[in-house]
Parts: sequence; structure tokens; C-alpha cells
Amino acid sequence: MRILLLFISLSFLFTSCNQKEKEVFAQKPNIIFLSIDDLRADLGVYGNEEIKTPNIDALAATSMVMLNTHAQAAVCAPSRASAMLGYRPDSTRVWHLGDKFREINPDAVTMPQYFNKAGYYTVNIGKIFHNYMPDSISWDEPDLKPFPYNTKEYAKRDAETYYYTEAALEDQKVKRASLLEKRKGRKVYGDGWNRGPAIESADAPDSLYYDALQTTLALKTIDRIKDKKEPFFLGLGFYRPHLPFVAPKKYWDLYPAGSVSPAANPKLPKNAPVMSANANYELRAYTNPTKIGRPEDEPLPEKYADSLKRGYYASVSFIDACVGKLVAGLKERGLYENTVIVLWGDHGWKLGDHNGCGKMTNFYIDTHVPLIIKGAYQKEGKRIEALSELVDMFPTLCDLTGVAKADYFEGTSLMPVFENPDLEWKDAVFTQFRRRPKVSKDGQEYMGYSMQTKQYHYIEWYHWDNVKKEKGDFAATELYDHFVDPNETENVAGVSDKTEIIKSLSIQLSKGWKGALPKNIN
Repeated sequence: MRILLLFISLSFLFTSCNQKEKEVFAQKPNIIFLSIDDLRADLGVYGNEEIKTPNIDALAATSMVMLNTHAQAAVCAPSRASAMLGYRPDSTRVWHLGDKFREINPDAVTMPQYFNKAGYYTVNIGKIFHNYMPDSISWDEPDLKPFPYNTKEYAKRDAETYYYTEAALEDQKVKRASLLEKRKGRKVYGDGWNRGPAIESADAPDSLYYDALQTTLALKTIDRIKDKKEPFFLGLGFYRPHLPFVAPKKYWDLYPAGSVSPAANPKLPKNAPVMSANANYELRAYTNPTKIGRPEDEPLPEKYADSLKRGYYASVSFIDACVGKLVAGLKERGLYENTVIVLWGDHGWKLGDHNGCGKMTNFYIDTHVPLIIKGAYQKEGKRIEALSELVDMFPTLCDLTGVAKADYFEGTSLMPVFENPDLEWKDAVFTQFRRRPKVSKDGQEYMGYSMQTKQYHYIEWYHWDNVKKEKGDFAATELYDHFVDPNETENVAGVSDKTEIIKSLSIQLSKGWKGALPKNIN
């Protein structure tokens, strides 16, 4: 009865329904937790008129679309650990790619474990945690893979590494042989198969591609578990549009050469401190037709920059087709209405922005992410400007399903702004990034703490001791006024008339997420 009353109280999510729908309100809804790797907020529903994402846009039309969501870190492992544990990087102590959350937090209860304890049957397909950290103990059915990629031959490979043209496959073999020779028997990531061309267009059907096969596997799995007495929690993690930008030719054909706009901010911000930029090392590891330098260097040739952006867009459109197939499959099975769908990107991505191609900075383009949430039996969509964070997903899902929230969550349920988008909400949201010595241009190590308010993006950088896991002396400040410079072209922290603003923002940053909580909720 308690759950029934909860669902009735969420009347803003529903329009009138028939008797059959009313009868199933007492059941906990199923959950599709849909993670899309490296997906920046470049979708039709987020105002990009050049990209083709009809299926995600259709889902968004009857969902809550959070327009100002930020990741807790602009790199996979810490972002996903934070989202899946419900607390922030300084609490998870997962700050970069190699930090394994389960070794650091052996007793942590992840989102699927939490919902399993609440009566859900949990299944994982694809990338929900980091690639090589599926955290099998989190799931009733962990790390399911589509055939033939679930065979011994492919066991050590990363799902991001598959190519479909002879030229790309040969290039990959050559790079792998060179890597294995260089490492001389030492263990290498992905068994050495993790590099090849940065882009590929193959005249091949969707059905050959890993993410399309994952979608088919997800629907087959749903067929197998949908009649269990428990509702299901399906974590489905798509790998594209992560590098390499590999997509069927028909999606590339949507974006002819020169048809997409170049980055609006192709240079590093004026007065940007040395540790603010990443080194483009991720792209440099792939085969490129031109030398890839650091963001401080000369920009990419215009033609290749265009190819990279079109490849990213083609990859997003391919994933959009996978989302469409999944949603259609849910509807065909009569499961769509009583299923909560959460679609999110783990961090943003630069496509020529700040002369970069990748993530791993505190710039807005790297922290801003899409977050689309469809509640059970939701008929009406809303576009919500309130500041939000990926760490908010966990408590929000609890409220949407009638599951009690833990007292240790460091995010805030978004249910109040779902009901009233104009509600006074968080004053700020928070991101951080650890800049490693081998990546930093000056060879030093830093931690950058970032705060986004409605108007300002404020960042403080500190020296970082990664042995003691603590910050040291203050190093630099960044300030961007989004009311006049939304693309972050100039760091104005050194401008004399900003002194009082910086002092105020610094105090606000020091209070952290607790100091930014909405004043009108418990």
C-alpha cells in the first residue's frame, strides 16, 4: 500500500490511465539504466540542429530532460564510480582511470547491489563501471556479452577495439605487434588490441557492430527475465561514441564533408593556467593522417578536424538507432510504460573545443553531460534548467521506484524539480580533476576543484600528493563568466574588478556540495 500511495502521489508524471495501468502502479517499475560512453550534450533535444538523434529526441519528448547536468569528474572511472556509489570522488577516492573502486572501497554498495537488496533482479550488459572493472559482485547476472564476443578468443579484448574494414584490421594488427614487442611479455591493456585508426566507415550492416549486438542481447535477456516475480534492473552500457569513431557508412552519410560546424572555441582560453589542458594523448595513441599535438600547439588541419567531428556524430547517430531499437522492443513487449529509463553520458568531450579532442579537463565542455529520465507511466516531458549532477541519479531512482534512500548519498533527488521546474534549487554543482605529472605540460601533479553556478564557472587548482592522497599548496585559479563568455574563451581570474567575485566564489567552493543544497527540501 505504501508503494501504491507513492506512485499515486507522483501524479505530475502521469495523465489519466486505464484500469489495467492503475492495477500495476502497486508494482515496482523495471529500470533500464542506459549509460552512453563519452556522450556530450550534443543531441537534437539539447539544441544541436546538425546532429541526427530522432530516437533519443523522441524518448526525451516524454521524459525529464535535465539541461544543466555535470559529471563529478571528466573521465570514465571516477565519474562512473561516483554515480554508481552515490558519493563524490573525494569520498570514493577514485580520481583517475587506474583507480579501482572495489579495491579502494571493498565494502561499497553499488547501485545494482542496492536495488537488488530492495527486490530487483539485476543484469549487466556493457560498460556501466569502467571497461576492465565490471564488478561482477554487483549483479545477479554480470558482464553479459553478445556472441561471438563472449568466447575465449575475445575474452581479453575491450569492446571499443573492433574494426570492420580490412585496412583498419591490418593497421590494428601492426600496432598490436609493435606494442607487444615494446612491452616484451608484460601485460598490456586489452591484450594489445586497443589501438588502430581513429575513424572508420565500413559499408556494413548495424547487426555486425558490438553495440547493436548488445541491444539485441538486451532484448533477448529481457524476454528471459521479464516474467520473474521481481522487477528487473538492466544496466546497459553503450561503448560508442568513445574513440575510435567506428560506425556503419550509412551514419557517416548523414554528415557529408563540411556539413558540421567547427568548434565555437577552437583555442585554449586566454590566460588559462598550465595544468588546465589535457595533452590529447588519447587521440594521439590512434592512427591519424597527421601529427596530433598538445592543445598549446598548432590546431589540427581543418579537413581532419571535420572528419573527427563527423565520425563522432556518426557514432552518436548509430547509438541513437540502438536506443530506438531498445525502446521499440520494450513497447512491443508491453514493458515500456512500467519501466523507468535513465539515459546519461559519463562526461563530455571536446571536438576541436580548446584545440582538443578528448575529455579530462575541468572545462565546461567536458563536465556538461546529457541526463534524460523517463518515469513509469510518464506521458509528459519537461525541460529543466536546474543545476544537477550525475551523483543525483541514485537518490532520484530511489524516489521513482519507492525504494528508501540511504543517508550517505551525496547527491539530491531531482523529484522536487520534476514536479516544479521553477523551484529554487542548488546554488552550484561540483567537479574535480586530477592532472597527472606525465600529462601536465610542466610535469607536476595537480588537483582541480571546479564549481559551476548559474553565471560563473570557478576552478581552484592545487598541487597534489598522490602518495599521501592530499592536496598541497594553491597553484592557480580559473574564472569564466557564462553570461558573457559561455564558450569559455578567456580566464578572467586575473582581472582586477573580479577580486570580490573570486573571494565570494572561493568561500562558496570551500563549503562544497553541502553548502549548495536546496534550502527548501529536507
